[in-house]
Amino acid sequence: MPSICALCGGGCDDVVCAACREAYARPRQARCGRCANPLPLSAESVAAPACGACLAFPPAFDATVAAVDYAIPLDQLVLQLKFGARLALAPWFARRIRDAALATAALPLPDLLCPVPLGPNRLVERGFNQALEIARPLAAALGVACHPALALRTLDTRAQSGVAPSVRADNVRGAFAVADPDLVEGRHVGLVDDVMTSGHTLGELAATFKRFGAARVTNFVFARTPPH
Repeated sequence: MPSICALCGGGCDDVVCAACREAYARPRQARCGRCANPLPLSAESVAAPACGACLAFPPAFDATVAAVDYAIPLDQLVLQLKFGARLALAPWFARRIRDAALATAALPLPDLLCPVPLGPNRLVERGFNQALEIARPLAAALGVACHPALALRTLDTRAQSGVAPSVRADNVRGAFAVADPDLVEGRHVGLVDDVMTSGHTLGELAATFKRFGAARVTNFVFARTPPH
């Protein structure tokens, strides 16, 4: 069915037209293989390059795939999905993540995908979990299983966007649990979210999975907030 591009308003056959996708959603090639922060273009020739922060203080997750940078105008798409309930954007996000994953050299696909869980109060308020809406089509696109309730949020923490960067790690510490440890032990778990900013939420969730025996954890996010 004909549609209207969520960015330019022009007619198209998808939620974002081909011109806007080409202009704004082309994958960034030079990213840290661990946290997906931008790297100099000279790093493109290095297999799974790492930034200085990840070399000095390795996070609990092993890799991150990010489709785009969280920047104008793509940030508006994230807001439309998360706060405007424009759920048709979620499969489009999933396709961009799939393309970025398949374009990442030597990246092993996960055994299963798990969306980052929302706290119960925020889930009731929003009515859906945007990470799950992305995870379902992404799992189908990659040919892996999606386990929506594998991760549990045991603490209803404040939204990270409303917390000072210096206390974001403390805000999510101990916030997660694993519902089925037998499903995790020895396996490669993929975590799905819409945006990765500081990385503390995904890092805490990855550490939780590692404590339950996960062999590897990879983040799959639509947008990565560049360091300021």
